[in-house]
Amino acid sequence: MKLLHIDSSVLGPHSVSRQVSAAIVDRLRQATPGLDIVYRDLTSTPLAHLSGPHLAAAQGAVPEAALLPDIAASKAVLEEFLAADIVVLGAPMYNFTIPSQLKAWIDRILVAGKTFKYSAQGVEGLAGNKRVIIAISRGGFYGAGTPSAAAEHLETYLHSVFSFIGIANPEIIVAEGVQIGPEHREKALESALTAATNLQAA
Repeated sequence: MKLLHIDSSVLGPHSVSRQVSAAIVDRLRQATPGLDIVYRDLTSTPLAHLSGPHLAAAQGAVPEAALLPDIAASKAVLEEFLAADIVVLGAPMYNFTIPSQLKAWIDRILVAGKTFKYSAQGVEGLAGNKRVIIAISRGGFYGAGTPSAAAEHLETYLHSVFSFIGIANPEIIVAEGVQIGPEHREKALESALTAATNLQAA
C-alpha cells in the first residue's frame, strides 16, 4: 500500500498543519506494516504555477526547451498522486484559503482523462478509490455557525476539489484558533493530534 504525504505550510517546524499531518502518517505507518511512503514538501520544492505555454504543451504544442523541467515535474506529481492509495495533506489557511504552493499542486493533479473526465452526463471523477486525510490549521475560528464562517475558503474548497475527482468524503482534522493565543494554540494542537492518533487504520 502506498501513501503520499504532502505539506504546504511555509512555517517549517513551527507549523501546526505539519505537526498534525506527520502524526497522521505516523499513525498509519504503525498500523500498516510495509506502508510505502512518498513525501513531497511544496515549499522546499515548489512547483511553478500554470502558464500558457504549459497548457499549450498539454494540448499537443511542441514545448520550448526551457519548459521541459516544468513538464517533467508536472508528470512526476501526477504519477505520485495516481499511484497513492492514501493521501495525507497538510493544509494551513492563508488569507482565508489555501497556500499558493498547494494550488500549484492541485493544478497538476486535476487533469482531464487522468483524474476526471467529461461526458454527456457531466463530470465523472476517476480517483474515487483513494483515501484522503487532510490536516487543516486556521488562525481564527471559521467553523459552521461562527461569525467568520462565510470567509472560510480552505476546507470548502478542498472538499470541492476532491469531490470533483471522485473523492466525496475526505477525512478532515482541524486545528482552529491557533493564533488567538498560546492556550488556544496548545488546546487546538492537542485535540488535532489526539484525532490523528485515533484514526482508523488503513
